[in-house]
Amino acid sequence: MRNKKVELLAPAGSIEKLKWAIDYGADAVYLGGVNYSLRANAKNFTLKEIKSGVKYAHKHGAKVYVTINIVFHNDDVKGLEKYLKELDKMGVDAVIFSDPIVLDLIKKNNLKLELHLSTQASITNKDACKYYVNQGVSRIVLARECSKEDVKEIIKETNAEIECFIHGAMCTNISGRCVLSNYFTNRDANRGGCCQVCRFNFNLYDNKRNKISKEDNFSIASKDLSLVDHIKDMIDIGVTSFKLEGRMRSVYYIATLVSVYRRLIDMYCNKKIDYEYINRAKKILYRCANRDVSAQFFNNEPGEKEQYYGSRQEDSNQDFLGIVIDYDIEKKEAIIEQRNYFKPGDKVTIFGPGTKDYSFTINGLFDEKGTKIDAARHPKEIVRISCEKPVRKNDLLRIDFFKL
Repeated sequence: MRNKKVELLAPAGSIEKLKWAIDYGADAVYLGGVNYSLRANAKNFTLKEIKSGVKYAHKHGAKVYVTINIVFHNDDVKGLEKYLKELDKMGVDAVIFSDPIVLDLIKKNNLKLELHLSTQASITNKDACKYYVNQGVSRIVLARECSKEDVKEIIKETNAEIECFIHGAMCTNISGRCVLSNYFTNRDANRGGCCQVCRFNFNLYDNKRNKISKEDNFSIASKDLSLVDHIKDMIDIGVTSFKLEGRMRSVYYIATLVSVYRRLIDMYCNKKIDYEYINRAKKILYRCANRDVSAQFFNNEPGEKEQYYGSRQEDSNQDFLGIVIDYDIEKKEAIIEQRNYFKPGDKVTIFGPGTKDYSFTINGLFDEKGTKIDAARHPKEIVRISCEKPVRKNDLLRIDFFKL
């Protein structure tokens, strides 16, 4: 294992999510600006917000990487040089890019921005890595299609930092190089407009154009990626950065994934293995996203078990119940901003970056003024719940699904 800290890299779809990711243990966050980013439907950051995010991150010892990873057409280049200079001036740590024009402009202007090659470049071999390292790239974000052996050989043969996705959505095509969205909806997936056609349902026909499916329930979507069972392997072979996908996900999703993987990474790095927690972690991760997961290409070529072909059931849940906004130490009550319905008698868990998972049954539930109520049923209402142990602002309240 390399003698350096393993980085946990989290998505930040907004300034709010950036703060949640860092507070819950991310070493770095990646985000997109209003332009040049592959997540056009995320809220994304203005220059003012990027500056604010960098200030917050650096104050808490974290880094900020800005994605500039679209496939550039001639019109897209307008304003890019000025944008890069602004990012450099405000102290952004690195840009994640795929088009050589970004690299050339950074070198031309002698900018301090580190160059991280995006997964959009689909790097799967050591020679391609060496080429980009020679061009001044310090980190390679490998394609999700790399196997464990691919990653191992690339790390052995190159001096680049290596970043790998460990959790989140997969693309049916090779690391985002898809034109289905363009074809079906005229939204360019490679310039930020992907409509996720691979998750649509289709009719299925044989080669004689006879309909096989009874209804439009055939899909071509990959199951989500999860390398939760392979964190130790990746640390041992020297992966630099563990990347979570999900710039368009909720703060609950971000906080849950970051807190779980933070604990797992620290556990393996410190050689203090808690097998009971590893099993719990898998359930927490699954409940958070509700899609089937697999290791995809890590061990073997994926087959039918790593793919959705027929109809699928993704039961939504209302696990996320609320956000702790304060704690009344005299009354031993947590003050909660509600997110989903809950009531007295429900078994719940509060967790947070400085709060060990605390599970209990809600015995007392009150409105903001202290009047007893039978349920928290109104979105974002402020309620108070009896809570014997002190909890902290921005801890999260969820259903204790281990007791369901």
